[in-house]
Amino acid sequence: MKRIIPITIMILSIINTNKAQTATQPKVDKGLNKLAQLMQGIYNSKSQSITDTTYYNISLIMAPIWTHRTDGKWLYVEQAMATTPDKPYRQRVYHLQHKADKVYTSDIYTIKDAMAYANATTDTEKMAKLTFDKIELKDGFTVTLNYKKKQYTGGTNLNDCPSDLRGAKYATTIIELNNTKLLSWDRGFDANGKQVWGATKGGYVFNKQ
Repeated sequence: MKRIIPITIMILSIINTNKAQTATQPKVDKGLNKLAQLMQGIYNSKSQSITDTTYYNISLIMAPIWTHRTDGKWLYVEQAMATTPDKPYRQRVYHLQHKADKVYTSDIYTIKDAMAYANATTDTEKMAKLTFDKIELKDGFTVTLNYKKKQYTGGTNLNDCPSDLRGAKYATTIIELNNTKLLSWDRGFDANGKQVWGATKGGYVFNKQ
């Protein structure tokens, strides 16, 4: 019996250690990881701009940032004219979260002194300087995505996104995302619901490179 006691204690110690390690390790969210991996990459709307000249050839880049954080997935995002990729006209940080079964959200953040981080995806020093205190949440601009039939679809809630651009009262965004492309349709509307900016025929179609 005396020989059994040390072995029992050792087994219990191993079990307790494994439990402690499991408790401290964050749970892997496969669904959220899948969405983040699908979003990140390099896109452009070249094909659409060729078939319909009312659309521009836009470059879109989404890259992971702050991968050490455990409160969801974070992406740094740049949009620029394909002819001037070094001069992005929109820079954002997206915060992805898994809210419910097959339901995800993306909170949108603006960046203070954004041009200081232009082309940060190819400049490690710039990316390192983009810290959490440099971003501000755009209230009401949360995008909700639903996963169905191998595609994510959704957008912002109507009237939730205030905008004063070109006489607008509010803005809306519609998103469709799958393995090969991203459709993004941003529009601004005045107080009477009349569209005052954004594409009128449909969203921009970005093909993943």
